[in-house]
Amino acid sequence: MSEPISFSHVSVLLAECIEGLAIQPDGIYLDGTAGGAGHSKEIAKRLTTGRLYALDQDPDAVAVATERLQGLPATVIQSNFRYAAQALEQVGRPALNGVLLDLGVSSHQLDARERGFSYLGDAPLDMRMSQTGPTAADLVNSLSREELARILKEYGEESYSWQIAGKIVTARESEPITTTSRLAEVIVSAFPPAVRRKEKNPARRSFQALRIAVNGELDALSEGLDALFDLLAPGGRFCIITFHSLEDRLVKQRFRSWCTACTCPSEFPVCVCGGVAKAKQITRKPIEAGEEELAVNRRSRSAKLRIIEKI
Repeated sequence: MSEPISFSHVSVLLAECIEGLAIQPDGIYLDGTAGGAGHSKEIAKRLTTGRLYALDQDPDAVAVATERLQGLPATVIQSNFRYAAQALEQVGRPALNGVLLDLGVSSHQLDARERGFSYLGDAPLDMRMSQTGPTAADLVNSLSREELARILKEYGEESYSWQIAGKIVTARESEPITTTSRLAEVIVSAFPPAVRRKEKNPARRSFQALRIAVNGELDALSEGLDALFDLLAPGGRFCIITFHSLEDRLVKQRFRSWCTACTCPSEFPVCVCGGVAKAKQITRKPIEAGEEELAVNRRSRSAKLRIIEKI
């Protein structure tokens, strides 16, 4: 495990998240992606008789968050946020006044080359956020061309998914693909020369796709959204930062469904479903980083913050 002091991570849209949560000093809050505890610490500092529960599936993050939240009204639990209900059972499953999710891979996970998330440099092909279960190498060396192509297309929106999957299958016949540099090399070889010259990081989308597959990120997000919304008290805020279109689309659609009363087909002249909205939108459009934050934190470029309030 990395030393806690080495866990570097700059919290994205920090001020906007704190404002969006509308923190009450006596409230109960959950940070479902504690990471380096940047957001968590700012939430906990604003509590008096309230409590923050900080979750993360990465044991490195749990160690760091535990250290950085010492002395504050906060409890750190190792768990994926999709299992938040079970994780909070041990503390009485309190109703939450606010939930925050900062999705995607953390700066620490990318920078710690031995974790195998980055296509830059060379490291074992791992990509597991929880550091348990099948690795990216396991997937790359065992899945069929069809399944690899599906993952690259669906999770990475990669136009050359079929060609890349073919190159991977051919390459692994000689010897298993076990390092990030070897995989990146194989991926790049699938692109036409003109595309290689134009693309700064042609392996980026494929690495994203494999990371999502290894960690079951979209399934976790879909399940987690429902689980966390159920835990919110009326008036509780739900703040989510996404970093790519697949996440953002899923969050946008789920938020919209909760904020919509009538679910009748559009051709119905009057409402017959008797539906009632479960939430109201706080942000009509996603909040994005301003120029000042963009200048100091490259990771904020693709960040989008959406906020709703449970009715």
